[in-house]
Amino acid sequence: MDNRLLVIKNEVNKAIKGKDDVIDKVLTAIMAGGHILIDDIPGVGKTTMALAFSKAMGLKFKRVQFTPDVLPSDITGFSMYNKDTGKLSYVQGAAACNFLLADEINRTSSKTQSALLQIMQEGRVSVDGHTYKLPEPFIVMATQNPIGAVGTQMLPEAQLDRFMIQISMGYPDSAAQVQILKDRSTSDPLDQVRAVVNAQDIVQMKQQAGMMYVDDKIYTYITALAEATRKHQYVKLGLSPRGAIALTDMAKADAFVKGMNFVAPENVQAVFQDVCCHRLILQPKAQLAETNVEKILSEIVTLVKAPK
Repeated sequence: MDNRLLVIKNEVNKAIKGKDDVIDKVLTAIMAGGHILIDDIPGVGKTTMALAFSKAMGLKFKRVQFTPDVLPSDITGFSMYNKDTGKLSYVQGAAACNFLLADEINRTSSKTQSALLQIMQEGRVSVDGHTYKLPEPFIVMATQNPIGAVGTQMLPEAQLDRFMIQISMGYPDSAAQVQILKDRSTSDPLDQVRAVVNAQDIVQMKQQAGMMYVDDKIYTYITALAEATRKHQYVKLGLSPRGAIALTDMAKADAFVKGMNFVAPENVQAVFQDVCCHRLILQPKAQLAETNVEKILSEIVTLVKAPK
């Protein structure tokens, strides 16, 4: 493993206890150049996770608490008349940063959601006919609360596809909970997190992850997994070609984070659930069969033969 990845994890661990697997998943998604959607209940550390990563990576951080009155221009920026020059001047929006935390993304209007998701895809904003490139890297971590539907606007499937992975943090175990209570009894652990890399380091590591060697057998294996999701009896909409590309990128990043020189089948399997869980739409009969996306994906990994 690149030493820079290790020091990033060590810094994030100062604020996040007992969630090494979640930290690894977020770090892998960042190395893959993707965005992260955290679907979980309030109070489990989603915001703390975002702040810890942005501080450890030395990135410019912004947070938007999404509500129904948040406008697309709050995200993209807008033009304002400058009386000194007699011309319109561009005022940056929340997206002008390296790390954007989109809190409760399902509680804003579909128009604002679309504006953000377009930026995530293109890496630039367009305002009044002018295009402005966003800084590199540009990472979006969005959160949504699965409990309670009042005042929510769920993301359509096509927009969910913009997120590289969807994960949940879950409750900490007993030992981690005790440590959390002790750490926060006198101070905020986030104050101890320091910048150990910078934006240039992140861009460089992303490039290295993207150059990981992938054998043709691995491409064939990923294709077989994608086709298995499309042909499954309980799946209405399977993994799209864009989803298969995301699976490849995540597998390459997983190999890079683990210090490997090439992508192996276990790298694909390690990220398969997180890449695919929000991209599949099930048939109504799946509920009658008492199955869900996680069970179906586990079944597919077991049935599709991995290359040696």
